[in-house]
Amino acid sequence: MNNILKSINPSSGELIGEVKITSQDEINEKVVNARTAFNQWKLVPLNERVDIITRAFEALAPMQRGLAKLISMEMGKSGGRSVGEVSSVIHNAEYISSNVALSLRPTNISAHTEIQYLPLGVAAVIAPWNYPLAMAANLIIPSLVAGNTVIFKPSEETPVVADKMVAALNEHLPENILQIVHGSKDVGQMVVESDVNIIAFTGSQKAGKDIMKRASSGLKRLIMELGGNDPLIVMRNANIDAAARFAVGSSFENSGQMCISTERVYVDGKVADIFEARVKALVANYKAGPWDDREASIGPLINDNQFQKVNHHISDAIDKGAKLLVGDLAQKSPYIEPTVISGITPDMLLENEETFGPVVAIARYENIEEAISRANDSDYGLGAVVFGAQGALDVANQLEAGMVGINQSVGGEGDSPWVGAKQSGFGYRGSPDGHRQFTQVKVLNK
Repeated sequence: MNNILKSINPSSGELIGEVKITSQDEINEKVVNARTAFNQWKLVPLNERVDIITRAFEALAPMQRGLAKLISMEMGKSGGRSVGEVSSVIHNAEYISSNVALSLRPTNISAHTEIQYLPLGVAAVIAPWNYPLAMAANLIIPSLVAGNTVIFKPSEETPVVADKMVAALNEHLPENILQIVHGSKDVGQMVVESDVNIIAFTGSQKAGKDIMKRASSGLKRLIMELGGNDPLIVMRNANIDAAARFAVGSSFENSGQMCISTERVYVDGKVADIFEARVKALVANYKAGPWDDREASIGPLINDNQFQKVNHHISDAIDKGAKLLVGDLAQKSPYIEPTVISGITPDMLLENEETFGPVVAIARYENIEEAISRANDSDYGLGAVVFGAQGALDVANQLEAGMVGINQSVGGEGDSPWVGAKQSGFGYRGSPDGHRQFTQVKVLNK
């Protein structure tokens, strides 16, 4: 039986590195070690936990470029974007840790009643490949600050960079408060079914539903972000140039492999011709290529399965009557050239599923009620954006999403929650309420 997980460069097919797949016995041993470490870690004062965690992440600074290069090699994003991701992980650790700590201080409701936020135990953190260090840190840090210990399973697509980060962190963290396991879906399932207390997961809706089933027998706590199918509504009175720039940038960022990518655009028919012409002009500046091609702005898709999915969504739309404004139906894995499609309809995969690729998918509407209805007609509800002037706030208030942007991207300022509605989220992170989901609430009457 092969117990080695190989990391492959999606651009070239070359081997980047290997890690050992974690067995069931090893998972069980790590959980036992985590539980033993928890008994000491939970006793460390909150401010000291923040200091320990902050110093550990700051110690990654000398490795920044090496970690960034590994991200680019393993999942394909450009060098600059990877450097930005690693930098944010290093420099945001203190900010996140401090905000979590402030949220977890006991709250006095009255002279006799106090609300406490106590550690839960062992947390399983399961992170995705599209932002392999940032998305992991966003779940690991609040887990650790809360006094929990962590079993971390990175994506099987980006195991090497995750392994390097954890090894470096563990030079500065107490033993066994952060441990890593490697493998594919089956290893993640074993971790979920192990003796953990909470599962923090970012990934697909399908995987999230499987986690819920496997966690149900132990009634384990769940914090899950489960993707999106984010709509953009362009009103007649919108700044069309700004709306087109946002549509293209949001659809193509990280090769479209981003949970808050714009997946479908609904534009008022009266301005649709102008909007589509502007989009086409902007897309001419984009080129697909490997991460180290300085002229490329769109990298490879993570693997051939994702390439086939995106290609299928494009073909499905064209077969059902949509028009290919920019792009090529004869694509070659692992690259999807920048693509623009107009005339999408609700029966097309581009509209009703998460595509996760560099595609601007456009539909025209006759009245704003139609646009709102189509935007809301989805099981997903992570983010939504509206570009417009008068009336834009009213439209935004009718959109069924956890995060809505008006003439800008989603995500609030400061310590705002990162939250999805409908089947895009189960629990959430960020903000005092989000941080407290990593804890056991205790009411003390004295």
